[in-house]
Amino acid sequence: MSISFTTIVKDPEGIHARPAGQIVKEAQRFSSDITVTAAGSEADAKRIFAVMGLGVKTGDTLTVRVSGDDEEHAAKEFESFLRETL
Repeated sequence: MSISFTTIVKDPEGIHARPAGQIVKEAQRFSSDITVTAAGSEADAKRIFAVMGLGVKTGDTLTVRVSGDDEEHAAKEFESFLRETL
């Protein structure tokens, strides 16, 4: 089973190096797999080059899928983090 949610990127510069690093650091706190999808491309949220490679811009919608042992806690915390950060 997995948990999914969406969020819209509000950062004026989209997801560049700094927010990508923050996303990876946050994702690595959890044992669950966390996948981020934007504009049809998918990335492992625990890999900085994968996240940066999505080329996410302001106004883009991110779909996040969390699956694993701590998925409920991870999804709640990661969603809150993204809404505050992006």
